[in-house]
Amino acid sequence: MAGNEPSVNFGNISGNNTFAVGSHARAESHHHHGAGAAPQLDEATEQLLAAVRDLRADLAERVRGTDQTATLDEALAETESEITSTGQAGQTRRERLRELLTDSQALVTFLASAGALAGLLGM
Repeated sequence: MAGNEPSVNFGNISGNNTFAVGSHARAESHHHHGAGAAPQLDEATEQLLAAVRDLRADLAERVRGTDQTATLDEALAETESEITSTGQAGQTRRERLRELLTDSQALVTFLASAGALAGLLGM
């Protein structure tokens, strides 16, 4: 008797959804992010990432924005993104940061976070 059977209807399902149907049903969800998983970082890269984030925070909180600081913040954001997606900051990216920090010597002496990053970059 199909007319007495309970029915379940699912409408538009998108995204990460998990469903269970029935009196003893149990839903479990396991999301594996393969390519999107954070790469393992070595200690030097972890220190570099922390220094990049510290300097970005200091720029936002303690420094009046200028074209020069905006350019530096953009390079720092790109470096952070590269490290978090690939597990490293390429040589070209490091050279760009060195160049920008050299141009910002007053900032390097004023902000401890800028000095720490400069030290990690071998300046």
